[in-house]
Amino acid sequence: MQKTKTPDYKKIYEDILRLRYPGKREQCESLLSKPIFSVKDVIAINDIIFPKADKKTEFENQRHRSYDKSAILEILDYQKNNNLNNSQLARYFKLSRNTVTKWKRQFQG
Repeated sequence: MQKTKTPDYKKIYEDILRLRYPGKREQCESLLSKPIFSVKDVIAINDIIFPKADKKTEFENQRHRSYDKSAILEILDYQKNNNLNNSQLARYFKLSRNTVTKWKRQFQG
């Protein structure tokens, strides 16, 4: 069985900054210096580079996100460390409350 490869987010965002937004590179330097990007890093750098979109664009972008097991566990750890309920966590990561509940049942139950 072939293992799926994850995108090299560091290279992707470095190219975006180099080609389209060179002025924002300094703001992103702390995130780009990390050897491995986590889900929170990808969300944070994306928020820095691209301004807030309108509701329709944000909804469309959310539909194309996917999370692997390590990302889900990291999100659930974030919830535990910050004492958030499912609604607060869902709002923070722009997820559905049902998705958070499903993940908790699947990975913590």
